[in-house]
Amino acid sequence: MRPRAWVLVLAVVFALLQLANVTGRGTPDSKNYLSYALSLRGDGKHEAAVATIDWACEGEASVAARRQSVDVVRFHRADPTAEVLAACREREWGNVGARLAAGQTGGHTVPFMPERFMRIFEARPGYPVFLVPFLTLFGVTWGMWAAGVAVAAAGGALVFLILRTLRAPAVVCLTGQALYYVLPCGTTAVRPMTEGLLLALTLTAVWGCALALDGRVRAGTWLVGGALAALFTVKHSQALFLGLALAAAGALIVVRRRRRGRPAGRGVVAVTVAGAAGAAGTLLLAGLLHHPSEAESLQDLLTGHFARPDRERPWPEFWQLQQRFWPEWLRRQLWEPLFLAALAAGAWGASRGPRRAFGVLMAAAASTGVLTQAGHPDIAIWGGRLIVLAWLLPVLGVPLLLEPLERGRVALPAQERPDRTHSMR
Repeated sequence: MRPRAWVLVLAVVFALLQLANVTGRGTPDSKNYLSYALSLRGDGKHEAAVATIDWACEGEASVAARRQSVDVVRFHRADPTAEVLAACREREWGNVGARLAAGQTGGHTVPFMPERFMRIFEARPGYPVFLVPFLTLFGVTWGMWAAGVAVAAAGGALVFLILRTLRAPAVVCLTGQALYYVLPCGTTAVRPMTEGLLLALTLTAVWGCALALDGRVRAGTWLVGGALAALFTVKHSQALFLGLALAAAGALIVVRRRRRGRPAGRGVVAVTVAGAAGAAGTLLLAGLLHHPSEAESLQDLLTGHFARPDRERPWPEFWQLQQRFWPEWLRRQLWEPLFLAALAAGAWGASRGPRRAFGVLMAAAASTGVLTQAGHPDIAIWGGRLIVLAWLLPVLGVPLLLEPLERGRVALPAQERPDRTHSMR
C-alpha cells in the first residue's frame, strides 16, 4: 500500500483500540468544557447541567464498576453502578443547585466551581467550539469519545506530514505516527480536555517551521501564525509559550549563523518574526479581553481553586514550591527513566545531520510542556498531562535516529547487484 493508506490504517487501528474505554476518561475540568459546548449549541443552563452531570456521573459509575470487578475483596458483591450514579448525581446537583440559586448564572459554563475559577474556562472557547459538531452528531457520550479520537488521530497524521516534509523515508514517518499513538501523547489527546487540541495545533506550528525551512516560507509562516491564533482561543498561555519559544529559538539560530558568516535564511527569520508577533499579540489581546492574568492563575494554584483566602505573598511561595517540586519530579523520573531516556534520544535524533535548525525549533516547541508544568507545579495533576507536550521531542526525534538504517536497507540491494554479476562472470 501507499504511505498515505498506511496513515489511515494506523489511525483506524488506534481508533478501534479506544473503544476499550468509551466512558470514564473525564476529569473534573471536562465538565466545564462540556457544559460550555452545550451552551454554544443552544442548550439552556439547566439542560446543559443535566446532560453534563449525567455524562460525568455515568463515567464515574463505569470506573467504579470496573474497579470492583477486579477487587480481590469486593469482586463478588453487587454491581455498584446504580449506587455510585445516584450518589454522584446527588453530590453534583447539590453543588450546582446551590450556586445557581445564589445567582451564579453568568457565562457559558455550568457553575461547578466558584465564579473566579470558572472565568478561566470562559476564556477558552476553542475546545468547546471544536466539541459542538461531535455532540450534535453523536450525542454526549459518543460525541466526547469521537472528538477525542479525531483530534488524537489528526495529531498522528501531522507527525507523519512533518517527517515527510523533512524528506524522511515513509517507514520513518509511519514510525513517528505510531509513536505518537502509543506514547502518552495519544493517551492524553483522547482524554476530554484541551491537551489534544494543544498537541495538534503545536504540531501544526512545527509543520509550518519545517515548510519554512524547506523553502516554502509563505505557507510555513501562515501555518505558524494560524496555529498561534487558534491556540489563543484554546489556551492563551500555550500560545504565549509557543510564540516565545519559537522566537527565542529562531533568534538563536540567526545569531549563530551570522557569527559563522552564513546567511540567516528567510525561513528562520519568518518563523522568528511569526513567533514574536504571536507572543506580542497574545499579551495584547489577553489584556484587551481581560483574560485571567498570571497573578490570578497563581492564586488559583495556591488556594486550591479559590477554596481558601488569597495568599498575601504568592510569588515567594510559588518559587519555594518550585524548589521543592522539581527535585521530587526528578526523583520520580529517575525511578522510571523512560521519559528522560526518550527525551535524550529525541534530542539526539533531532540534532543530527543537516536538520539542526529544525531540531532547535522542534525542541523549543516541545519545551512548552516543561513551561506549562513549571506554571503548575502540582505533582498530582492527572499523571503528567501538563508536561505532555515535551513528548513531541521523542515522537519526532526518535524516528530520525532510524533514518540511516532505513536508507541503508533500501540502498544495499542496488549496491550488491554489480558485485553479484561480476562474480558470476
